[in-house]
Amino acid sequence: MSPSRLAVPPGRAGRLWLERRLEVARRGADLLDRKLRILQSELDRLRSSAEQTAREWDRSCATAELWLLRAGLLGGQRAIRLASQGGQFADVTISHAVTMGARHPADAACAMPRPTGWDGPAVAGAREAHRAALAAAVRHAVATGALRVIEAEAVATRYRLRAVRDRWIPRLEQALAEVTFSIEELERADGARLRLAAGARVSASRPGRDERQRK
Repeated sequence: MSPSRLAVPPGRAGRLWLERRLEVARRGADLLDRKLRILQSELDRLRSSAEQTAREWDRSCATAELWLLRAGLLGGQRAIRLASQGGQFADVTISHAVTMGARHPADAACAMPRPTGWDGPAVAGAREAHRAALAAAVRHAVATGALRVIEAEAVATRYRLRAVRDRWIPRLEQALAEVTFSIEELERADGARLRLAAGARVSASRPGRDERQRK
């Protein structure tokens, strides 16, 4: 790998150029590593939350099905159809948060429509059970949505960290070593030339052997 592929300036300016970029790359790798550790901790929390909300949703669904069966047996399908008429829907509002630059669902508010009349204890119990199941489903959707976003951010961060730490930093280090070696070679060559030139000047300033004999 040649440092010329990095468009390195020649000489000592190139060494300074590489040293600065190497420092930036190492600092960036440290920041990415810290971000990845924070994301991993958040992933553990979100996985636990997703598992818990999934269990709550399963229990709520089972309870809602039991109440629906009870309402059908006691009031009949006609009572269930009448209770479901009216065209009213639940209103779900999702709030978001930002974790290490990743925007994800954080919480949700579920506003249920008011009952239009008295439907009897079985139908009313079925309605409340289905409302609880809907709220549990919304909480699970928020937890799984946040988990997907943070998982994707953790994967992207891991790729960026690997690119900086395993490819970019070694490339800069190798280029810096090559530039430093070439500078040291030039300095040694310049030193040798200076020593030769100084020796030549000393020799020229001393009288020769024949001239001393004549004297």
